[in-house]
Amino acid sequence: KKMRTINYIVVHCTATQPNATVEAIKKFWKEVRGWGDTPGYHYLILRDGKIIQLLDECKMSYGAFGHNKECVHIAYIGGIDENGKPQDNRTALQKETMYSKLKEIAGRYPKAKILGHRDFQGVKKACPSFDVREWFNNYESEFKQAA
Repeated sequence: KKMRTINYIVVHCTATQPNATVEAIKKFWKEVRGWGDTPGYHYLILRDGKIIQLLDECKMSYGAFGHNKECVHIAYIGGIDENGKPQDNRTALQKETMYSKLKEIAGRYPKAKILGHRDFQGVKKACPSFDVREWFNNYESEFKQAA
């Protein structure tokens, strides 16, 4: 299968309450966005840190308008508070999974930049509700490795 040229590994939040279900998110993409069965992201990180792959990396998802052909997209469930305001409400498990998945994907695309959706020029959203580069460069696991 033909590999795409990946220039960006893009981090998103689902911009939902933390308790949103994968089914509800997929239904929104299909019925409200009109995307059919194409998801917004390649990977989705659940509250418990479990990650699900929604789309093969060789296929294009709808994560960042105008950039999708050069992106792999990864999102966590959450990103807004009960009033709909942006909030980094990732669990420790979500952060741990996100960090290791980003490292793994970056290993496959060493030239790709890791950034947040909001870091693209012209994007007027807070997604993913935190500064991805700053977080990624300074991340320290909250889980002590067993010696």
